[in-house]
Parts: sequence; structure tokens; C-alpha cells
Amino acid sequence: MRKRAVARGLLYGGIALVAGAAGVGGTLGYQRLTAPDTSAVDAQAAALAQDLGQDLHAGFHSAGGGTFGGPFTEGTLVAQVEEHGGALLSLRSAGPTHTADVMLGLEPPEGAAVDPDAYPVRCYRFRFTRGAGSVRHTDLTCPATRPDGRPGSPAAELGAQFALEPHTANVHREASAAGYDHTPAGATRFLRDTHRVAGTDTVTDVSGRATGGDVSGRATGGDVYGRATGDNVYAVALRINGVCHYLRMSADADLVPLWAAPADEQHDCLARQAVTASALFGSDPAREG
Repeated sequence: MRKRAVARGLLYGGIALVAGAAGVGGTLGYQRLTAPDTSAVDAQAAALAQDLGQDLHAGFHSAGGGTFGGPFTEGTLVAQVEEHGGALLSLRSAGPTHTADVMLGLEPPEGAAVDPDAYPVRCYRFRFTRGAGSVRHTDLTCPATRPDGRPGSPAAELGAQFALEPHTANVHREASAAGYDHTPAGATRFLRDTHRVAGTDTVTDVSGRATGGDVSGRATGGDVYGRATGDNVYAVALRINGVCHYLRMSADADLVPLWAAPADEQHDCLARQAVTASALFGSDPAREG
């Protein structure tokens, strides 16, 4: 083994000499020294996969050990991604299989006392169904253009989105929406009363649907009208400080009710998109044995 190592060292040394003679040896050495260390953000991707698996744990009335627990919706996925310093780029579904493209490294994960430069921006693709062992992730080339089609860096766009999101302690905490009308006005009151948004946050463009498909009214610029009937879950699309969010109003107290929409849905921000996101699974995997 030692002889093979020596031979390999001599080979690499010879390559370096040839490269230097060609005038590119210095460039190769510079790239090696300046290439970002991705180990920290790769570790976050692995931790995200593990945490998603905990929330997807299937078993009859099993505790599951999930970070958030309760009905698994797009909100669960977004909350987990943001906990690990990233943003959801897109989410596609084909039957029970879901594919999520994620950008990590936008900021250090919550509670991490490290230099942000230790987390270079990287992208990953996650696939999952139900069950703790269903989560798989692979590397993904990050998008070269902004999701809104404007010039600039997609990482900078999503970083700015982070800065505009409400940063209260209750954003991802479970809460029941029982007692609040399934209307744009009721949705706004729920957000204020449960401190999902602060007094300084601006809530606009509120529109909702019952998950059964009945269309409610729409609120724009403060005008609110309409009501959803015929279902006990009300899905809402709205903008908080200009950033599109989805809200799932139900009597369930053990779920993530509010989350930022994926990057590829930020421009449209439609109630029908909120319905799909709210009903990703719509049930608690831990109670499906």
C-alpha cells in the first residue's frame, strides 16, 4: 500500500510539473486552495433528510420523533428547510412521491455559532413518500437565473426574501385556527392574534379557498369580502411584506400553519396553489399504521 501511495504521489507530482510547464499549474493550485469547503452545508442536507424522515415516520399512533409532527403539509417541509438555513425552490408531486428542490447555505442553521462563510450556497433534490426511510437526496446544480425572471443572483433574491419574512417566535409553531372565520378577514385576525406576524409586518393580497374547492372572497389593499363554506380546512395565499405565504386554517393544533411559498410560486401567489400545498399529505403520517 505504501508503494502505491508513493507511486501515486510521483504521478501527481509529474502532472503538476507538466501543468506548470504549460502555464496552468498555478491556476490549478489556486483553484484547489480557493474552492469552498462544502462539508458543512452537505452535513446540513444530510441533517435535513434525517429530520424530514422523522416527520414522515409512519406507525399507528407512533410519536414519530418529528421536529414538528402533526399533519405533513408543504409547511412542514418549508419549516424544516428554513431551520437548516435554506429555501424551497420548487415542489412537484407524482402520486405519493414528492420531489423538492432546495437551496441551502443562505444562512447558518438556527443556533449555529459559526462563520456564515462556512456555508456556501448549494442545491439539492429531495425525494420522499411516507415513512422515515423514504427520504433520499442528491446534489443539484443551482439555478442560474432568478425565479422571477429578473436579472441577478437567485441566492441574493432568496436571501432578500429571508430578510422580509416575519421573524417572530411563533412563525412555525403549531396552533389551532378554531374560532376564526374562514374568510380573508378571519385569516388576517388569526395571524395577528397568534403573533405569526408583528405589528410592523404588512399583510396584503389575501385570498383563500376551502380545500373542497369552494372559492372565497379576495382582499386587496384592505378591502375584504367573501366567505368559504363546505369544508373545515381553509387554504389562504397572502403576501407578508411582499413575500408570498400560504396559510392552512384548521382545527388541528399540531401542524405548521404558515410558511413561505416556494420560489417558483412567489410571483403568482394563488389560492389554488395554497390548496395543493396545504393538502400535500394533509394527515399525520405517524398515525397511519
